[in-house]
Amino acid sequence: MIAEISAIVVAAVLAITLHEAAHGYAARALGDDTAYLLGRVSLNPLRHVDPVGTILLPGLLLVTQLLTIGRVEAMFGWAKPVPVDIWRLRNPRWGMVLVAAAGPAINFALAFGFGLFAHLVVAADGTLPDDVILWFISLVQYSVLYNVILACFNLLPIPPLDGGRILVGILPAPAARAVASLERFGLLIVIGLIFVLPYLVPGFDPLRSLVQEVAVPVMRMIFLLSGHGDAS
Repeated sequence: MIAEISAIVVAAVLAITLHEAAHGYAARALGDDTAYLLGRVSLNPLRHVDPVGTILLPGLLLVTQLLTIGRVEAMFGWAKPVPVDIWRLRNPRWGMVLVAAAGPAINFALAFGFGLFAHLVVAADGTLPDDVILWFISLVQYSVLYNVILACFNLLPIPPLDGGRILVGILPAPAARAVASLERFGLLIVIGLIFVLPYLVPGFDPLRSLVQEVAVPVMRMIFLLSGHGDAS
């Protein structure tokens, strides 16, 4: 169990850290150095930790699931958002679209990278201890899983998720203002959709649907593209 937990933690930390760092690097490249001046353009996970969203809630979900059902079926959490001053971007509208898209893009790239890394793990079988090989297999599986789910979840068109900010950037001005006005309620909307409504409306489970209908096919495609044949 300790080995599995460590693989989960490493996979989650890499996914979340590089997601937030990508926003910061993209913003700086496009003209806004706000995050850089605050030390958020960094690959140091501690720079992006939110005590509740990165540690407390995921840790509680992890321990609860392992102790009750013996496996991890769902995780939820967030990192400290990277600050971006849209008006310091050279092209505020499309710059913000690119900054928002950078997070999910790096997660998809990481998932593909771990798909390639799996070949090295398979090649090392027999040259490394079995427990080490099993740990790397778990790392690959959880890394692909978490990066794809994190990317797909963040592409939901709800501000302040990345998909919401992308939507604001591509919509005509009146519609963009209407969507942007939801940002102050965005976290409440997301929590309501994921945790509240499924308990109130039988059969309504958008997170499970996102995973089964979107994330799983994407993961299969990533394994296929990274040379693992039909991963169904």
